[in-house]
Amino acid sequence: MTPGSKPYTPEFDATLKDRDLAKAREDIAIGRWQGLPELLRATGRDWDRRTHRIRLLAQSAAGTTIAEEWYTARLGDPDALVLRADTEVLRCFNLAVAAGDPGAAGQGRMDLAVRTCLRAADAHPHDPVPWVSLLTIARLYPGGHPQFNRWWEELALRHPDNREAHSQALRHLSARWHGSHGTMYDFARDAVESTPPGSPLAILLQVGRLEEYRYRLEREGDTALFLRRHWSTDVALADTRRTWDIWLANWDGIYRAQDIADFNYLLHATCAGGLYSEAAFLFKLLDGQATVVPWSYFGDPATVITKWHRTVTRSL
Repeated sequence: MTPGSKPYTPEFDATLKDRDLAKAREDIAIGRWQGLPELLRATGRDWDRRTHRIRLLAQSAAGTTIAEEWYTARLGDPDALVLRADTEVLRCFNLAVAAGDPGAAGQGRMDLAVRTCLRAADAHPHDPVPWVSLLTIARLYPGGHPQFNRWWEELALRHPDNREAHSQALRHLSARWHGSHGTMYDFARDAVESTPPGSPLAILLQVGRLEEYRYRLEREGDTALFLRRHWSTDVALADTRRTWDIWLANWDGIYRAQDIADFNYLLHATCAGGLYSEAAFLFKLLDGQATVVPWSYFGDPATVITKWHRTVTRSL
């Protein structure tokens, strides 16, 4: 830290600076749903933001009856049904995580969530979010849900660049779930190959690398062969530079719904790969805006990102 400069203090904001979303989540915490219809109406067909908002609202609503209360009060409101569907999906995931068992929610409850998602898709035929919800819950089925590929096709018809859908599909195809490292990387590389300059989908290369790291760390421990060089091999560095060249080099400077989260993935990759000039640029761009993932996979997230900030700053 240079003399007179302020200390680096990361700010973790799950809403990614979406103040209207933050207010809606506060309302859910005190048992109010009345602001949700206007929030989602105002979002319109900004599918990137709508996906982000509904997923965050569903996370907040999963431990409450808010989704049901809104749906009951406004029967026929497609937005209420879309939120209820995603909330059911996240409840199934919460049960799975709590039990350490993908099937902990039970076949009946998962099937109910799927039916609710399909009803939401019928009620809001242009909306990609119910299909994102379906791609999410598909992971919990043994061997994956048999309709996964069809759901992906339906999603692609509505929003082929949907970030959350790509992240969910990537995880579905990972070794942790229903595929392999190779299958996961093939999916990521195919998506990046077809994405235009400036597209944040280039971050899938880094999301996939983190998935492989977590998988190997859990099964082989931190002394696993080459794990310490996971982000500094020739292939890893080529992928990081590719993400940079496709996305950052062509970024238009307009922050979109999930950019802060994805910039944090790229920031970690540049730090861990020793690309300190690029990391310094991202630290300046983010201006302290941090996300728990990916930093939490390496310890306390605030401690980890602060340590990297110090390392990068001293290297310049």
